[in-house]
Amino acid sequence: MKTLIMAGGRGTRIASVNSEVPKPMIPLAGKPVLEYEIEALKRQGLTDILLIVGYLGDAIKDYFGDGTKVSPVTGEPFGVNIEYFVEDKPLGTAGALFALKDKLTEDFLLLNGDIIFDIDFDRLIKAHKNGNGLATIITHPNNHPYDSGIIIADENGKVLNWLHKEDPRTWYRNRVNAGVHILSPKILDKFTFEEGEKIDLDRQILKALIPNGELYIYDTPEFIKDMGTPDRFYLIENDIKSGKVEQKNLKHKQKAVFLDRDGTINKYVGFLRNIDEFELLPGVSEAIKKINESGYLAIVVTNQPVIARGEVTYDELHEIHNKMETLLGQDGAYLDAIYYCPHHPDSGFDGEIKELKINCECRKPKPGMLIAAAEDYNIDLTHSYMVGDGQNDIAAGNAAGCKTILISDSDTTDYGQTFVCPSLLDFVNKYLI
Repeated sequence: MKTLIMAGGRGTRIASVNSEVPKPMIPLAGKPVLEYEIEALKRQGLTDILLIVGYLGDAIKDYFGDGTKVSPVTGEPFGVNIEYFVEDKPLGTAGALFALKDKLTEDFLLLNGDIIFDIDFDRLIKAHKNGNGLATIITHPNNHPYDSGIIIADENGKVLNWLHKEDPRTWYRNRVNAGVHILSPKILDKFTFEEGEKIDLDRQILKALIPNGELYIYDTPEFIKDMGTPDRFYLIENDIKSGKVEQKNLKHKQKAVFLDRDGTINKYVGFLRNIDEFELLPGVSEAIKKINESGYLAIVVTNQPVIARGEVTYDELHEIHNKMETLLGQDGAYLDAIYYCPHHPDSGFDGEIKELKINCECRKPKPGMLIAAAEDYNIDLTHSYMVGDGQNDIAAGNAAGCKTILISDSDTTDYGQTFVCPSLLDFVNKYLI
C-alpha cells in the first residue's frame, strides 16, 4: 500500500522550538519527526512512500533522497522507496491528491507529517476493508477534546457527524481525528475542483462523505500525537525517550486499569437514571489523568441493568457516558474504552426488555467485559488492575486474573490479593506512580 505524507507545513505555532527547518524536520530526541514516521512505516513493510513537500522542501529531499540513503542519525539505510511531489504554492491538505490522481490507483495511506505514532497498521487496514467505506480515519481520545474536532460515529464505525472546534457542543464522546487515514482513489472522482485550488481535506472531502455513509472510523488507544505546539513537543520527546511510543502499539501486550463506574468514578446514587445526577467524585479526573500518563489503558467496565429494566434507553446511557467523557476531558483526562452490560437476570419490572433478561457472561461478577477488552486491545490481564467499590467488581477481576482494588473508606484491611484504598486517586498514587 502506498503511503502519502503531507510534509509541507511551515509550523508557525512551533517556530519557537525551531524555525530553521520545515516542521516535519524538527528533531525530537535528536531525530527528525519525519524520520520517526518513515521508520514506523518500514517496520510494518510499508515502504512505498510519497512525500508532499513545500516550504523548505529541499531540506527534506536532501536528507532522505530516494530512500536508499544512510540516516545521519542511525547510520543505517532508510530502506524505503521515496518519491516527491513539490507544491509550488500551498494546495491545502488535499489539493495535492488531485494533482497525483494518476498515481493513486489503489487504496492508500495518507498521514500528517507532524505526528509521532506507532500503530498496528494491519488492524487499520482490516478495519478499512470491513467498513466498506471510501475512507477510514483513525480516531482516538486526547487530553484536550474541548479544543479539538469531535468525530461522532455509530457502533459499526460509520461516521454520523463531525463537529469542528467552532461548532456548538454539550456532551460528547472524546474521539478526535488523529491525522492517519486510508482513502480509496474513488474519492478523487467524486469531486471537481479547479487546477491548483487550495482544498481542505477534512471540511471539503472527508466531511462530504458522511451523508452517503462513506466515511468510517478506526478507533485505537495507540500512540498518535502531533507535535504542533511547544508544550506537546516536549511531552512527546519524553514519551519517545521513555519507550512509551513503541509500547502502545497493539502488537505488544498492554496493561490496563479496569474501572467500575458508579461509586468509583462518579457519586453513587443507586440506579443512575437521570443524567443530571451524574457527578464525578473528587480527585477522579486527576487519577485518570495519571493513569493516562502511566501507559496503562483506562477502561470502564460497568453493569447497567437499567437498560434491561426499561428505565434508561441505550441513547440515554450513551449520553450519560458522553457527559462523563466531557467532564474528564475538561480536566485533561480520558478513557480509552467503555464496556457496559445491559442485561439483568431477574424479571418482573414494568417496561422491562424481555430479550435482555438473561443470565449473561458479561455481567459482573463474571469477567466477560474484561475478557472482551483483553481480546480487543491485546491486554495482559495478569499485569492489569480491576478497581471498584463492590464485591462483584473484585470477583470479576479475580476471575479474569487481574490484581484487584476495593475502593472503600471504611476499612483499610487487605483481603488476600485485594488491596483496599479510600479513593481512585489513592490507588493510583500508591500503586501506579
